Amino acid sequence: MAPILETQRLILRNWQDDDRDLFREINRDPKVMEFFPFRRTPEEADAMMQRMRAMIDETGLGCYAVELKQSAEPIGFCGLSKPDLAPILPEATVEVGWRLATRFWGQGYVTEAARALIDFGFATKGLSEIVSFAVEANSRSTAVMQRIGMRRDADGDFDHPRVPDTHPHLKRHVLYRIGRP
Repeated sequence: MAPILETQRLILRNWQDDDRDLFREINRDPKVMEFFPFRRTPEEADAMMQRMRAMIDETGLGCYAVELKQSAEPIGFCGLSKPDLAPILPEATVEVGWRLATRFWGQGYVTEAARALIDFGFATKGLSEIVSFAVEANSRSTAVMQRIGMRRDADGDFDHPRVPDTHPHLKRHVLYRIGRP
């Protein structure tokens, strides 16, 4: 499969059937999913992976599989996608987002992939702005947002409409932005 992007240590590409076990793992891991109100069953994870693969095929945007160049091992995903949160965010908004298996945390992989995607979004996709958002308490993700040059837009913070009222501690999201240089 042709890579969408390459960095010094990573390849970002579309999903393959061989990635299924890793995708299931990250979508059921309580640490990875700490700031989400649900865990996915294997069947739900498979369906989501298929939707992500189709979105990349159709639009060129989506959450790309991230693999290590050295071993060709998939480690998670990072991508550019439309969050579908109108009217909170305009319909044309593109976000950078990520999720890695915990054994790959703390090695700078997300920062490396997200920086490459921001450059790709501006230079290749012609985007004028990219956003990211996370649960207010998710300091790991907001630290990445800051490392990749994003700035918090406190006026844009919002209660996520798809987080159920049964999880009030996960509703409030902070918004970060970066504009094309």
